[in-house]
Amino acid sequence: MSLKSIFIAPSANFWPAAASALLASCRVGDDGMRDFSHWRVILPTFAHAQQLKAALSAQLGGTFLPPQFFTLSGLLMTMPPLPNVLPASERLMRLYAELRQHGWLKKLFTARRNTDLLPLAQTLLALSDELTQAMLPSLHAGGDGVDGSDGDEIAQRWQHALEQLSPDARKLLSDETQLVWSIWKSQLDADDAIAARFSQMLQLAESASQPMVWISSVAPEPLEQAFLDAYARRQQVLTITLDWRAPALLPVYALAWPEMVEAAAGPAEHATHDYALSTELALCAAQSVEDEAVQGAQMVIDWLQAGKSNLAIVAQDRVVARRIRALLERAQIHVADETGWKLSTTRAASAISAWFDVIAARGETTALLDLLKSPFVLKAAPTDLLHGEQDEQDSIANKSALVMKIELLLRRANVLGEWRAVTGALSAAPAEQKAVALLAQQAGLFSGRKNLRDWIATTTAALDTLGISAALNADSAGQQILQLLQNIAPPGNDPGQDYAALFSFPEWRALVNLQLDDTSFISAINDRRVVMLPLNGARLRSFDAVLMVGADADHLPSQPQETLFFANTVRRELGLATRESRQRQQLRDVVELLAMNPQVVLSWQAHKDGEPNPVSPWIQRLQLALARVAAPALPELRAAIAVQSLQPAPSRMPAPAAAQLTPGRLTASAYNSFIACPYQFFARRMLGLASLDELSDLPEKRDYGGWLHEILETYHEAQRDQPLPLPQREALLAAISKKLFDAVISKNAAALGYYARWQKVIAPYVAWANEHEAAGWRFVFGEQAYEKLLPLADRDLTLHGRIDRIDENDAGERAVLDYKTNNLLALNKKLKDHEDHQLAFYGLLSDRPVSSAHYVALETTKDKVGDVSAPDYEQAQGALAAQIKINVEAIAGGVGLPANGVASVCQYCDVRGLCRKGAW
Repeated sequence: MSLKSIFIAPSANFWPAAASALLASCRVGDDGMRDFSHWRVILPTFAHAQQLKAALSAQLGGTFLPPQFFTLSGLLMTMPPLPNVLPASERLMRLYAELRQHGWLKKLFTARRNTDLLPLAQTLLALSDELTQAMLPSLHAGGDGVDGSDGDEIAQRWQHALEQLSPDARKLLSDETQLVWSIWKSQLDADDAIAARFSQMLQLAESASQPMVWISSVAPEPLEQAFLDAYARRQQVLTITLDWRAPALLPVYALAWPEMVEAAAGPAEHATHDYALSTELALCAAQSVEDEAVQGAQMVIDWLQAGKSNLAIVAQDRVVARRIRALLERAQIHVADETGWKLSTTRAASAISAWFDVIAARGETTALLDLLKSPFVLKAAPTDLLHGEQDEQDSIANKSALVMKIELLLRRANVLGEWRAVTGALSAAPAEQKAVALLAQQAGLFSGRKNLRDWIATTTAALDTLGISAALNADSAGQQILQLLQNIAPPGNDPGQDYAALFSFPEWRALVNLQLDDTSFISAINDRRVVMLPLNGARLRSFDAVLMVGADADHLPSQPQETLFFANTVRRELGLATRESRQRQQLRDVVELLAMNPQVVLSWQAHKDGEPNPVSPWIQRLQLALARVAAPALPELRAAIAVQSLQPAPSRMPAPAAAQLTPGRLTASAYNSFIACPYQFFARRMLGLASLDELSDLPEKRDYGGWLHEILETYHEAQRDQPLPLPQREALLAAISKKLFDAVISKNAAALGYYARWQKVIAPYVAWANEHEAAGWRFVFGEQAYEKLLPLADRDLTLHGRIDRIDENDAGERAVLDYKTNNLLALNKKLKDHEDHQLAFYGLLSDRPVSSAHYVALETTKDKVGDVSAPDYEQAQGALAAQIKINVEAIAGGVGLPANGVASVCQYCDVRGLCRKGAW
């Protein structure tokens, strides 16, 4: 039998020429044959089968039996699977388990944790696979294996490659190269997937019973070439690839890019000196990312409107490509994305990541809330968590209410995390506490060390219990994730596959994250009019028009991948891919794209960060080549964007009217909000909008105020019920303070600063309290809640609030005291501004007349504390009552509530994003 090779020039005529070559080989001795079903055709992808079939149909006409179309992987799948082949994840973790045993490796690669060695293990396996692909055919041909005489030849080749390095570099890399060599030799066994695949390929070749055609745009890899040679010893083999010799290429391409031309045996002369391009090639220099995306989207729309129905977007710049996709889908144009995106970036993967985050953080509140808000969590949880049987919409609503209540309670209690503290904070909400307890119980199962199968079982069981599995099964990316988890260590038929190595949860988590990051997700493709693909995905494919985005120096050629361990010289000697060989192939992909498509537009951002950003040097060389031969320059193309005229609508200060929302209850702080900004009152008090409490590991000033209120209430009640002599009072207050702060500091040591701050105030406060008592005032009660009706024209308004303290003198007069963690200067200013109505409001609330009101400073001024009296207090109460009646009746009458707060009010306003002050 024979192995024959045919080379076809890269052009739109490739598939007709390939069909002609196939027919010529099939019809030897029988020009009328129409049954080709006994031939096998191996193609790069199944998408190419349609193009070859169409070319055969065009040449044959009528009916015929086509050849059998396969990809090499598809053909190998028709064979019985080989036993003992390890899954990639199991192979990776076996190597990782070995690497983590060696402390010198962590030191050599500056790994702080064991899991830092996992990417190293992945890199070593990838390099080992490269070596296997390059050297396995030689080892097989020798028949002695890596430890035989042919292995000695491989070892000599290895040493010769290392000699290309300088002595210093060899010394520096001695440990690394020995590590790579040892790992590669250890991987060459029956468990190795590449070795098993090669064995299958040779078995297929040995049992070959049909002639075969091999079609590819690139030369066969060493393993593929060995397979073709073995197959050709049994059956006829025809290889069809692209011709990269100078005569087959357009002269202008050979002139611009001589490095991509295949060297010919003899002198190469072009049959013509016509330097014209066969493609309608244009450049589009954009001014920004958005401009490039808008231009690209508009070009695609224009092409579709012109009747083109087979378009491609080559995504050299993925950021711009994604933006183009978003713009096109906004225009109701679906983009079939063949590049896909990392599975780790999908919403389904984020649910797995959030669950692992909660486990690792032991119920940290922010991580817990992120998990609960995922649409995949508790979606199909036990019905008793979501209040019984319900349809999907009710389930979503109930889950939202459950999560919101959990968040409000945790934020209100300022619980930062830890399962026991979180469940304790939810004691007043049994359903919510039960949901979190379920999460805590499942998280507790992710402890200790387990083998891979046990980790898969634990993870799967938790996902089932939490309703995540059911939600993932309803999502295409979720289905892929569930299958990925099972494929990490699928059940083996061989008892020898014991998966005995044990791993901790951080190691299991790192493995799953690595797998999600290395796996691509491609959504279902129904409409293929516009296809997004990588440059190598366009090989041997023709489109009506092609847009390449990212044709600048940063993206074309693509940035070279860092090659750990080996320099290019060593890789070249070992027969591995080098930076130059990769760039040469990418340049050929560019030439193939230009040669096989009638219209191509290359776009890039001409400016980045205010600096000029030139087009790719490859394109610059093409422009220079065209200029040298006096050929027309590459035209520049800009898509015309339709102009839309918009009527200006200047923003105005909002002033909503909502008579139907007139409040029936009012507090002092609510009325102060109305005075400060009516719109703020409308949003917060009438609509009931409020920002969530911020979680903080530091106590806030309001916490400090609450502690002081509790301390002073306890102190004054004790002093009222059992008066102590003056010298003993400071000690009593200090003891009460210590008891409370000891309890607080045991939970949060950061409260120690507030305790020290209060200790400086104890003695001055007791001195002030004694003076206040000497003036005839005595403590009556504190922290008393009041409600009082205020009659309006057509309704009653309920005033309500809590008064810090009420004192009384011997004449029966009462005084309202309100504690403030401010000094006297700040409180004096507060009263002089006449914008605070809190004290007057408390006077209206009291069930008995109040003759005076005071703010008590709980901060020292010159080592003293004191109080500030409200002036004209009885008059202020009457004026406030009249003012409240007028304002509330105006709200009920439909008056507008403008956003007219001053800057100091707006600075910390929670609803500034609603009124949008600054935009009008």
